[in-house]
Amino acid sequence: MDSVNTQEKPVQEAMLTTYDNEWDPFDNFSEWYSRDLELARQQNRRPCAGYLAIIASCSDDVSDNEFNQVINDAIDEIIELDLSGTFKKVTREPKEVFVDAS
Repeated sequence: MDSVNTQEKPVQEAMLTTYDNEWDPFDNFSEWYSRDLELARQQNRRPCAGYLAIIASCSDDVSDNEFNQVINDAIDEIIELDLSGTFKKVTREPKEVFVDAS
C-alpha cells in the first residue's frame, strides 16, 4: 500500500505592489505603505492593501496556507485586469512559526 503525504505544500506569501514603489512590502512595510498611499493619491487609484482587501474574500478560520492561496489568487486576478500595467506581485517563501513551549 502506498503511503499518502497529507502535509500540504506551502504556498508562497504574496503582496500586491506597484512598479513605481521602490520599497519591499515584506522587508520595509511602513515605508512601502506610506509610499503606496502617496502614489495612490497621485494616480487617483486605490492603495494596494485596500484594493486587495476588496478582491480577496477569506474567513478568519482558514489555515495560513489557505489564506496565502486566497491572496495569491486575488493578486493574480487584479494583475490580469490591470490594463495600465501598474500592479505587480512580489512573493517569498512562507516563514515557519515556532512556538515556545516553555
